[in-house]
Amino acid sequence: MTEMIRRTRRQRELIENELLSPAATRSLDSRGRAVSEEPDEFRTAFERDRDRVIHSKAFRRLKHKTQVFLNPEGDHYVTRLTHTMQVAQVGRAMAAGLALNEALTEAICLAHDVGHSPFGHTGEDALTPYVEGEWLHSAQGVRVLSVLEPVNLSWEVLDGVRAHSWKIEEPPATPEGQLCRFADRIAYLTHDVADAIRAQVISFSDLPPAASALGQSAREWIGTMVTSVIEASTTAGNVTIHPDVLGRMNEVRDFMFGRVYLGPEMEAPKTRAITVIRDLVDFFAATPHQVPESYKVDDATDLTRAIDYVAGMTDRFALTTHDRLFRPTLFD
Repeated sequence: MTEMIRRTRRQRELIENELLSPAATRSLDSRGRAVSEEPDEFRTAFERDRDRVIHSKAFRRLKHKTQVFLNPEGDHYVTRLTHTMQVAQVGRAMAAGLALNEALTEAICLAHDVGHSPFGHTGEDALTPYVEGEWLHSAQGVRVLSVLEPVNLSWEVLDGVRAHSWKIEEPPATPEGQLCRFADRIAYLTHDVADAIRAQVISFSDLPPAASALGQSAREWIGTMVTSVIEASTTAGNVTIHPDVLGRMNEVRDFMFGRVYLGPEMEAPKTRAITVIRDLVDFFAATPHQVPESYKVDDATDLTRAIDYVAGMTDRFALTTHDRLFRPTLFD
């Protein structure tokens, strides 16, 4: 009979200490959780975080949330969930190549978008007028996992979620959180281009020359960018990417903003999405008794509870709810 090995959390923490890079974040060095807990017998702190994210309701809802194309009908368009899985895979590959903490990287990547509203970044635009400053899915992600569906994650994971977006000036405190920033961009650039070609909004020949410099397929693009992060970070001693590859990525990103994200084909769906979200927020803020109990957080205003509820909706549920509340009937 083949012999099996029983490996405890403590043994795995010792392995972390021995094998990980000096720059890596070790489970034993975590700043801890808001509520102290007894350690798990087998899983490290960051592995528990990963599992809690996967089992959360907010994570499950990502399967029906938009990535780029609003409520697409085709089977192969990327959703927020498949995007998240790709980010986690890319992040973990880079963490392995740099001897950083793979479990922490994966936990941050899996959690990074749980705060997204329906209809992608259009949802952020729709919700911003209701708050001071800007409504950010990154901040909402921390709120979801800490307040609305508190799962008591470690400080490092919540910090990575807080700052995974490049628009957040204060970067993640851990190199694993910084990897998530790159993994997110690598994933969305690759699959958003594929989706835009699939939707016949662009063709591959429309892409700028920088695209061909990254490779001739999605697989090659990912390989080029992942390798660049690993090699540049090893040389620099911090998480970074070769400037020439970053320049190509930015050129493709600028093209996507001009031709796809802000292109004329997206105007009508975006207008519709903004109308749906704002109608729903206004309705539920005015009728707070219709907001589910799970969103009635102590000390939150009726407006905040309405925003929390609507922001948590999937595209499908938001459209269905809006139709139920606002579509005229034959008897109106």
